[in-house]
Amino acid sequence: MAASNPSVIETTGLTKSFRGFTAVDHVDLTVSEGDVHALVGPNGAGKTTLFNLLTGFIKPSAGQITLAGRDITGSSPERIAQLGVARSFQITSLFEQLTLQQHVELALLGTTKLGYRFWVSDRVLTRFRDRAGELLDQVGLARQRSVPAGTLAYGQKRALELALALALDPTVLLLDEPTAGMGLEDVERTVELIRRVRAGRTVVLVEHNMSVVAGLADRVTVLQFGRILVEGTYDEVRNDARVIEAYLGGESAA
Repeated sequence: MAASNPSVIETTGLTKSFRGFTAVDHVDLTVSEGDVHALVGPNGAGKTTLFNLLTGFIKPSAGQITLAGRDITGSSPERIAQLGVARSFQITSLFEQLTLQQHVELALLGTTKLGYRFWVSDRVLTRFRDRAGELLDQVGLARQRSVPAGTLAYGQKRALELALALALDPTVLLLDEPTAGMGLEDVERTVELIRRVRAGRTVVLVEHNMSVVAGLADRVTVLQFGRILVEGTYDEVRNDARVIEAYLGGESAA
């Protein structure tokens, strides 16, 4: 049996409570280097809260998070991003009037000492032109580089958001419901895109579409009521009676 890859993200006893409600409850999670690791579960299972804990957008009530052996518990999103973690969100937020090229150039600018300074001259941004073009080409948007982001179809906006995350040159990419709200054609295109950009990276994704999980995930963690219910390969998880009951209810499982 081949040795497993080293872990990139580990949580120990990770817990988050909101005024007496425990959204994430003593979660011990290990994400291995190079894997696509899916977090799934019924609505309210704690998936997005766990995601926000891993990326520093909320602070844990208890427990520890490590990134490649480094303790990042309670670190800011900016600090975690500097350590090579980039994320997307459920809701795409773009500047409608800026072109795709400008979006990516500004994202690349944000990785420098200048930070996200929107008032810098076009001359400063031109240094990022070639790299921005490469990233747009990588997500299939090279032909639209000069159009305003507000004119894009929904699936294209999600692709642009992925280009913005890739501008950080992350080693760990976290995708929050990357296919939510998409039609079948856009879902298939997004799955293929994730397959391409995962090379040399670890990907953690929250996803409701089980066909997407089946096509992408090396490892699946099922959450229920803030706790890990089952973990394994997609086939192992799909056939687990506890998962069937969590999704369908006891009578359907029987």
